[in-house]
Amino acid sequence: MSNIAAKAISALFAITLGFLATSTMANTDNDAIAERIKPVGSVCVEGEDCGGPATAAAGGAFSAADTYTASCAACHASGILDAPKFGSSDWSDRATAKGMDTLVTNAINGINAMPPRGTCASCSDDDIKALVEYMVDSAK
Repeated sequence: MSNIAAKAISALFAITLGFLATSTMANTDNDAIAERIKPVGSVCVEGEDCGGPATAAAGGAFSAADTYTASCAACHASGILDAPKFGSSDWSDRATAKGMDTLVTNAINGINAMPPRGTCASCSDDDIKALVEYMVDSAK
């Protein structure tokens, strides 16, 4: 076989391989691509109905249980960074030792690793008080 024929066969093979690779890429599942690149979150602008605890604070019925799950459970369910664990005697001991007013004040202003209002920036003072009472009641 001549050198020219070998180069022509190699070039033809490379073109065919390139065509097959392009065809395979074109047939990739678009739904799978959309799933991989979809947004992982969203931003809620004040005044918009975005669901969750912010909606309850904006005028819907406030639910301490739902707000606890959405805003408090991340730390209080596991007791991370010494957060008093939901359902444990940590809450009744603190309520007895410090009093409910102090617990509510600490929740509003923040204490130790807990930021002010925990992760429920949209909660009113009354909502925070209801949340603290809900967590203290969980220990009974």
